[in-house]
Amino acid sequence: MSVQESDSRPGEGVGSTVAGFLAAFSIFAAAAGLVYYPGRVGAGAIVVALVAAGIGGFQRGLAAFAVGFAGICWFAGMVIAISLERPVF
Repeated sequence: MSVQESDSRPGEGVGSTVAGFLAAFSIFAAAAGLVYYPGRVGAGAIVVALVAAGIGGFQRGLAAFAVGFAGICWFAGMVIAISLERPVF
């Protein structure tokens, strides 16, 4: 009898992969929120980043970065929208 060896990292599964994609999407959406409606896009990016952080797994560092980046981009987008008198929502 032989034992099958797996090439994946320990603790890495589908949830970790999904968390990574959600965190990457959140980073992209947060950057887009600087230009387009930060009240809607930025808040959505924060929610998606929090979901990715909740899933955790192997990508928890990226998810933590996404939460911080989305929060900073939301704040910066609001400041930009208010100072340029653009719509927030």
